[in-house]
Amino acid sequence: MKTRLLLIASFFLNSCAAQTFSEAMDEAMETHGVMGMSALIICDGEIGEAYYGGLRNYENDWPVDEATRYRIASISKSVTAMGCMKLVESSVLDLDLDISEYLPFDVNNPNHPDATITLRMLLSHTSSVQDGDGYSPFLTATYQSTNNLPSLGELLEPTGTWYTSNMYRTEVPGTYYAYSNLNFGLVATVMEAAAGLRFDVLMDELIFQPMGLGCSYDVGALEGIENLAALYRNQGGWVAQADQYNGVSPGSPELAAYTPGSNGSRFAPQGGLRASAAELYELMAVLFNSGIASNGTAVLAPETVEAMLTEHWTYDGSNGNNYYNLFNSWGLGIQRVTNTAMGDIVFPELQMWGHPGEAYGLISDWYFDPVAKDGVIFLTNGAWNGYSFGNSSAFYTLEEDVFDAGEEALDCTADVATAAVTSAPVVPNFGRPGEAIACHGTGAMLWQDALGKTVAQTPAQRSSVIPTLPAGSYFIRMEGQKPVRFTVL
Repeated sequence: MKTRLLLIASFFLNSCAAQTFSEAMDEAMETHGVMGMSALIICDGEIGEAYYGGLRNYENDWPVDEATRYRIASISKSVTAMGCMKLVESSVLDLDLDISEYLPFDVNNPNHPDATITLRMLLSHTSSVQDGDGYSPFLTATYQSTNNLPSLGELLEPTGTWYTSNMYRTEVPGTYYAYSNLNFGLVATVMEAAAGLRFDVLMDELIFQPMGLGCSYDVGALEGIENLAALYRNQGGWVAQADQYNGVSPGSPELAAYTPGSNGSRFAPQGGLRASAAELYELMAVLFNSGIASNGTAVLAPETVEAMLTEHWTYDGSNGNNYYNLFNSWGLGIQRVTNTAMGDIVFPELQMWGHPGEAYGLISDWYFDPVAKDGVIFLTNGAWNGYSFGNSSAFYTLEEDVFDAGEEALDCTADVATAAVTSAPVVPNFGRPGEAIACHGTGAMLWQDALGKTVAQTPAQRSSVIPTLPAGSYFIRMEGQKPVRFTVL
């Protein structure tokens, strides 16, 4: 149980961080000419800071607030992956089966006709499928169709109407990372084919409804359409690029004749989820709580979360396109942050997972450390001068400003807690099993892996012994303390 002293420390800590973070976000909005912004800082699994500023709809002068939803762009991929993995854990799908086994058309790289393409490859962007020249006109035709959607086979089979020779890479499937939106159109189509339901309906049933969330891949199904943020760019003045519905629902498309499993791209599994910052926090919490939602619902099994947050690809200098140093490692549908210099740096002291997004003037971020349970959620619907490249990372300068303010808020939390509660550092914070370390705390030391699973327990005392654990990075948790990172050699 937390002591009264720690609760008092927590109160002052949040007061300290709130003013600092709010002021920093006000300054960031002014500096970058931001239309509207939602930002959350997650501390020890809870929302520590929340900021809402600017306008969600310029024409109507409607402000951003807690209920504001955005078309969150590529963060959608991680949520799509959660739905896909739900079907994997129930044995409806197999990560390593040739996806052509599920589909009414073949997905086969002509450069390597004997190689199979699997869901594992799609989710980790190593499938060799890419957004070739045919992808954009195919997607346009998909979105414009009111009922009879074109089949993805028309894009991916050599005899198809939209097929182009660069729809597949020259590398062997499974060997090279290349970020691709089409990968997730295929994931959604495989999900549909296996389950016999439309992708948007599937995601509602698998993920959103059990969690009690109102977010959706079908904009017409949203309740409170007036809460949806329009996305803007400055084109001689603010011009809406997407989602300018002005409070009037566009309605759901008429797809009575659609056969699930032919083209799951219709609901933009790669970027079309509409969700609020608070809803993204709930989805994040499932992954740092071993699959359990905040309402107590078991959304995913712990082993499913472990599979998603397991390294499936890491850049070695030649085995992929790391997107200007932004993507250096990947799990299943989710990025692993490596804190590479001038690259994928969010909170440099934490081992984070997540996803960025960018589309139609919006940029977004969704990153968390599953052990410390600290994270950041950031959404904005436009900036007057666009977005400039970062000074110290592969992110934009606006994102860097948000990350810096978030890190300062978390530091404030740690500083105040340290002032009120006796700290319990472990010295040294590395060593081999059987060696002694000094701990200035009391009670138990819980040794946890990257998913927050306790793998060993030792007493917290002046001379503690490192338990027998495989070499790697762990966190030590003690009551009333922030986690301590420890490396077993």
